[in-house]
Amino acid sequence: MSEFSRIDRLPPYAFAVVGDLKKKLRQEGADIVDFSMGNPDLPTPKFIVDKLCEAARKPVNHRYSVSRGIPNLRKAICDLYKRKFDVDLDPESEAITTIGSKEGFAHLCLAMLNPGDVVFAPDPTYPIHVYAPVLCGADVRRIPVGPGRDFFEDLQTAMKQTWPKPKLLIISYPQNPTTEVADIPFFERIVDFAKEHKIWVIHDMAYADLCFDGYKAPSFLQARGAKDVGVEFYSMTKGYSMAGWRMGFCVGNKELVHALTRIKSYLDYGIFQPIQIAATVGLNEGEEAVAKICEQYRKRRDVLCSGLNRVGWPVEPPKASMFVWARIPEKFRHLGSMEFSKMLLEKANVAVQPGIGFGQMGDEYVRFALIENLHRTRQAIQGIKKMMQGKA
Repeated sequence: MSEFSRIDRLPPYAFAVVGDLKKKLRQEGADIVDFSMGNPDLPTPKFIVDKLCEAARKPVNHRYSVSRGIPNLRKAICDLYKRKFDVDLDPESEAITTIGSKEGFAHLCLAMLNPGDVVFAPDPTYPIHVYAPVLCGADVRRIPVGPGRDFFEDLQTAMKQTWPKPKLLIISYPQNPTTEVADIPFFERIVDFAKEHKIWVIHDMAYADLCFDGYKAPSFLQARGAKDVGVEFYSMTKGYSMAGWRMGFCVGNKELVHALTRIKSYLDYGIFQPIQIAATVGLNEGEEAVAKICEQYRKRRDVLCSGLNRVGWPVEPPKASMFVWARIPEKFRHLGSMEFSKMLLEKANVAVQPGIGFGQMGDEYVRFALIENLHRTRQAIQGIKKMMQGKA
């Protein structure tokens, strides 16, 4: 049999262990409350769906599109950045559509990285931030994030200890899974670091629209000089509840946007044009709809966090994202996140993601995705309560 060296560099998918157990328990009749996957359950706003249907009925929209996105859609994302962040972008040279931010991120890494290049990525982090560079043959150095860590101190330490010097720094705020947030001064320090060490920056901002309690997530591009060193990925998946539509964007540095445009021109013909047309309307007219979706997540966050705290599992409500990053209760912490996640499934009928799947630094945590309604969330709290009290 042939060897597939890129595939062989990928580790076993940690989340599959929980997935397989969840499937087994459901086959046995268990009613599992599932917080494991960040897969939005809320419907896409009706006016966006209506526009899709209208555009799909026109045969002219059934042809190949262009991989970098139709002009009106690129203009709409640039207009959104001006309204939301006061960032000026050129839709011709500083914006490109992607088939969800995950695809764009992976293909930009393919355009940028060579075997042996070094990449700095957070630990814990969303798996594609590590495995896209790995699939390109790059070496990934993990930078710890989380309570009690000084990100810039850890960055400087990694820089001193790493050879060859890194080509790329990957960041993501609001962060998945930790829900940590950033401000503009933080991003300005990132820009200064990137310029000092002559490295590129990719900022993944998939949760820009899901912010609570008065917090507003800034764009990396709001930092002075950010467009000199990097790009940002923005997605309609969460804020507009358009996960299956696969609608994302890469904006910022012209050289990186051009590199992504060039490689995508060889690899895809773009997103189905009616989706792009509907997304254009969503970006231009969706502010109220996004606010309503965000409010739904806030309510779920509040019910889950207050419930966990009430049954003796201390958690901090996140300021942003669609997740709760919960440190394992002390009496169970010795189990590690994988065994604790299995225990939650078997004794509480609750599915979560084990933190180890996001990196070694995540092993004392599990991640709840806010994808169950309020009734089901309360049901989960009852199951967790029984487990915590040893009655499950």
